[in-house]
Amino acid sequence: MKNKILQETEEKMKKVLNFFSREVNSLRAGRASVSFLEGILVDYYGSKLPINQLATVTIPQPQLIVVQCWDKTITDKIAKAIQASNLGLNPQVEAGVIRISVPPLSEERRRELVKVLHRMTEEAKVELRELRRKANEELKAGEKEKKISEDDFYRGTEEVKKVMDKVIEELEKKSKEKEKEIMEE
Repeated sequence: MKNKILQETEEKMKKVLNFFSREVNSLRAGRASVSFLEGILVDYYGSKLPINQLATVTIPQPQLIVVQCWDKTITDKIAKAIQASNLGLNPQVEAGVIRISVPPLSEERRRELVKVLHRMTEEAKVELRELRRKANEELKAGEKEKKISEDDFYRGTEEVKKVMDKVIEELEKKSKEKEKEIMEE
């Protein structure tokens, strides 16, 4: 029972870390990234699809994103979806190809993004603490029901703490890397 609880908790903590990584990658730094367009959905014949399912997205230069639509009839729809996304991007359409120039960030905007990053990091830590609390409660319940020994309970709580510390260390490492990337010019 102890091993099952530990395994499930570790999987859940890694999911939190993976979600955090995806969210952090979508934060806009000073250079172009394919991940900027990941959350944007385009209406395509009655269904909402992400841009990467409708076009090829490339980064030919650090400040430029190029979107080549597979179906040329939806080029304008994709451009409008990008413009409506509140990312501050201004797409230019030329013969079925969308070019998006990524403007450099101002110092003020960089500081705002760092604050958002810190808030995201703290939210992930809170989620991890909640997972640790639940795992410890399950271990305590197992001990009360005599499904695990007292020694296993204490070992289990220590192992949960070690896993959480390792995940938080990785989370903070990713956060610091992104902060450095945002503050670079």
